[in-house]
Amino acid sequence: MTRDVFPWLLLVLSVFRTSRGCLQDPAAAHRVTGAVCRLTHPAAAVLNEKTTKVIEAAFQHARYPSVTGEKSILFVGKVQYSLDNLEIHNLTIGQSAFELLPGEGVAMDISNVSATFRGTIRYGYGSWLINVAHSIDFEIESHIDLGINPKLYCGEGKVAADTSDCYLNFHKLRLHLQGDREPNWLKRLFTDFITFTVKLVIKGQICKEINKVANILADFIQSTAEQFLSDGNISFDIGVTTAPVITANYIESYHKGFTRYNNTTAAVRDSGFQPTQLTEHRMLYFWVSDQVFNPLIAAAHKDGRFHLNISGAELTELFKTNLSSATPEFFRKCLLESGSPELSVWSSAVPFLNTSTLGTRLWAEASGRLGCGNQTPELFFQTDVVVDVSASYADKKLFLQGKPSEIFVIRADRPSLNQTLVDELEFLREAVEKVGIPKVMSVLEVEVTRLLDKQGTNQFDIFNPEVLPQDGFVVIQMDFGFPHHLLVEFLKKTLQ
Repeated sequence: MTRDVFPWLLLVLSVFRTSRGCLQDPAAAHRVTGAVCRLTHPAAAVLNEKTTKVIEAAFQHARYPSVTGEKSILFVGKVQYSLDNLEIHNLTIGQSAFELLPGEGVAMDISNVSATFRGTIRYGYGSWLINVAHSIDFEIESHIDLGINPKLYCGEGKVAADTSDCYLNFHKLRLHLQGDREPNWLKRLFTDFITFTVKLVIKGQICKEINKVANILADFIQSTAEQFLSDGNISFDIGVTTAPVITANYIESYHKGFTRYNNTTAAVRDSGFQPTQLTEHRMLYFWVSDQVFNPLIAAAHKDGRFHLNISGAELTELFKTNLSSATPEFFRKCLLESGSPELSVWSSAVPFLNTSTLGTRLWAEASGRLGCGNQTPELFFQTDVVVDVSASYADKKLFLQGKPSEIFVIRADRPSLNQTLVDELEFLREAVEKVGIPKVMSVLEVEVTRLLDKQGTNQFDIFNPEVLPQDGFVVIQMDFGFPHHLLVEFLKKTLQ
């Protein structure tokens, strides 16, 4: 038996809710799927512990309408009444159980929801002898069981959750009128009225609020996810390609992962996803195709993201690295005697990567320019490099390791002398291998970590993440802790 599972379900359903163009054929959808998210059963425990506030908000944020009625009573006449200003107090959540129903949805039961409803009863009665009008405050003690069986479906171009199968069972509903002066017949009348009417009001509003909270969370999580995956002119289309799959052990969603840059969108074709490529022993899995990474890299290249300037003492310090090749004299003088050396390097062609079980291999063409305080660069060079890259994430930082497998210096000139270099090529090749690539990797580590922090990754507790390269895709698997303060902040901003 787990506790407070309903809020977790709202979060999960919200993640999988919004998209465009759902396909009915899973095989066809998988071919255009760039990224897959699998949330396993153990993840529910973490989300359960942190999201009690969501179900509380569904009760407390509900607005209960006034209810009016009329009843004829012998010797008294017609009694007209209204129930106003109904509010909820002293809410506590009991126990909850859930079950993933393969191919259907989620079944859940929340038992022993205890709450006190307070409000005002206004009533009037009269006959040819008397005419009386009163109002009296009241409290209703209640113990409620909540059940909901949401179904996931693809409709109107999106995956949605149908929460119409929602019910409340009242195990206790006790009316307390203010004071003891009221006649017994009045208390019996209002008790019967509340038993019959207020149950319907509370049920209707709570189930309505549950659907409302689910929709608010859907919009919030969708917009948050899109913001997380966007920076400047680069963004992602993370809409789903088909309805999520529910098994007894996980919920899995299938996303486009299309890169958008300025007014262009890069689609995914024949990505090759198969459900058997993911396991179930970790809490959270991401499957990401190379067809997602390559358009992202291309967009970053076009946006000028792969450009690095190093100057002054930092540049001089870098070239204190021991190299077996002799340092050309013009190079040494530029670093030590010019006073203002500056090296600029950039990607001069779109990089390309390919992932296999051996790792991720990156092909890139890089150009560089060395300035020594003059308008004309002292050195210009171009290189082709092939680097095997591995990534890891620990202590809220990204770590990259780059092992060059091929380096070719395809051009080296001294523009100030209109001279093509030949003897210096080995020095440049070794400098790229032992100085350039390690420096670029370290800068990428810092910059990508900074970007992840900017998008809020450091607010999550991520445990033992693994990046597993496969043939044409990468699997990222991890356990995690949900940041409760983010949910509280969301509720403050959205539901108050």
